[in-house]
Parts: sequence; structure tokens; C-alpha cells
Amino acid sequence: MAYARDFETLVLPHLHAAFNLARWLVRDDPVAEDMVQDACLRAFRYIGALRGRDARPWLLGIVRNNCYTWLEEQRIAPGQVELDEHLIDTLASPVHGQEGDPCAALDRKHTRQLVDTAIRNLAPPFREVVILRELEDMSYAEIAQIASIPIGTVMSRLARARAELRISLATLMEGRGNG
Repeated sequence: MAYARDFETLVLPHLHAAFNLARWLVRDDPVAEDMVQDACLRAFRYIGALRGRDARPWLLGIVRNNCYTWLEEQRIAPGQVELDEHLIDTLASPVHGQEGDPCAALDRKHTRQLVDTAIRNLAPPFREVVILRELEDMSYAEIAQIASIPIGTVMSRLARARAELRISLATLMEGRGNG
């Protein structure tokens, strides 16, 4: 009975983050839901093995492993992902006073599309560190725990991912200006 309470208290608050990560990795909402459901079953089964009280990195690590296993089984090409409008909205939120401006709304829509395309073009290891750091606001240590990699690798992947995003966005913006 204590495990069920621990699960509800420690794991369930992180379902949204788990789904966001799964969605970005597998590109398919129903599959992402399955990945999270399977991760929750595993987390419930092994909640006694959780060290400490922070279940978020632990749960996201399970979700990540499920997704990569599924991707490997499906042999899906890396770099393609479904757009999560809510997440992209946070990256391109409206500037104060421009909410009713149709030109500003169109510009925000184009920006969301460009950011989505740039994120989609990242390889999965780079995409996951960007999602976990920038959208899920996870620390380097938490990302290292989730991905089972050293913190230095997290930092180098994040630096490389940010550099690739800058280049991709610059190229996309240049193409947008010429189109």
C-alpha cells in the first residue's frame, strides 16, 4: 500500500514531462502514450528501487529507454518529430501588446514552424538534451541520469545541439527571406 502512495506522490506528477519526451522521441502521440504507460507500469513495479525522492529523472530515464528500444525495433530514421504546439508556443510566446496584431500572430506562427523544423532536424541524442534542458528545465545532472551519460557529455551534446539549431534556424530564416 505504501508503494502505491509513493507512486502517486512521486511519479504521477511527472506524466506530462514523460509524455512530452516520448512524443518528441517517437513522433507519434498514441505510441508516446504507450511508452509512458509502459514506463508507469515499470515505475510502479520498481518504485521500491527508487533512490531518494526525486522520481522525475528516474521516470524520464525509463521513458527514454522505452522510446529508444521502440525506435530501434521500428528502424525509424532519426530527426523527424511531431510538433507539440504547446511547447513551441513557449519558445515563441507573444510579445506584450501584440496579441491582437494579425501580422505579429502570423510572424509567431512562422517562427513556430521554423523552430519545429530545426528541432526535427536534430539527431535524437541532441534533440533529447534540448527537450530535457530547454523545455523540461532539467539540470545537467538530471539529464545525465536520464540518458545514462556523463555530465560532460550532456554539456557537449547540448552545446552541439544549440550550435546546430542556430545554423539550421539561420538557414531557414535565410530561405524564408528569399522565398
